Parts: sequence; C-alpha cells; structure tokens
Amino acid sequence: MAAPQLSLKGRALRYLSMREHSRLELGRKLARHAEEGDDVEALLDFLEKNNWLSTERFSESLVHRRAARYGNSRIVAELQSHGVGGEALQELKAGLVEGETARACEVWRRKFGTVAADPQERNKQMRFLMQRGFSQRAVYAALRGVEPDADGE
Repeated sequence: MAAPQLSLKGRALRYLSMREHSRLELGRKLARHAEEGDDVEALLDFLEKNNWLSTERFSESLVHRRAARYGNSRIVAELQSHGVGGEALQELKAGLVEGETARACEVWRRKFGTVAADPQERNKQMRFLMQRGFSQRAVYAALRGVEPDADGE
C-alpha cells in the first residue's frame, strides 16, 4: 500500500521538524513538490507568521553546527548563500570574531597536534586552515601552537 501524498504544508512541517531551514532553502525544497495552484510564498509567509520558520533560529543553528570545524569567512559565506543578510548577518559576524582564534587552534590541534618542523609542513597546515575559512590572524596563532588563553587573545 502506497503512503499517502503529503500536502505542501505537511511536507514543510516535516522538513522543519528535522532541522531549521532558511526561507530560501525551504522554498527551493517545496517548489519541487508544488502542484499547479500551490502558492509556496504564501505558505512560507504563513510559517514565518506562526514562528515555525525563523531566520534567527536557522542562523544560530547553522553557526552552532559549523563553528567547531570552520572559520568565520566560510560560515558567513554559507549564511549568505542561504539568504541571510543585513543586520542579522552583521551581528553573527561580530559574535564569531570573538572565538575564531580559539576555534582555529582547536581545529589545528585535532588535525595536526604538533608545530611544523619544516616549511613544507607549515604551508600544508596553513593551507588546511585557510581552506576552512579561518582568518590569517587566527591561522598564524594556531600555527605557533599558542593557546588563546596563554597570550591574552
């Protein structure tokens, strides 16, 4: 017996029950299943009005999931790709800057653990952290093997 076809609203609530989504992302997912006469934008407005869809919650969720592994620029780029911008994005950026050096040191410690002995290894470590989106200041602090608390950062 085939499962009953979910309505667009039911599908949206199922997606939101699994994790937070941005308006843009949820709209894209629902558009694939929309039939003629379905108004995806009206449904998204309804979900936002009832606080089931929230840009703030989505942003906080994404930052929480990504902060342990990625740097500020990578997280900000991902937020922008999901349609988060304006003042909300500026507030998130300010919050991320505070702990970037500590996060870079932790990522470096988990991956490498020892200060590079030769320039090739140092460049490899530097490229790894830069590709993860960490700033140069955070990368240099991590490559020195300095804990953020030790030098007051």
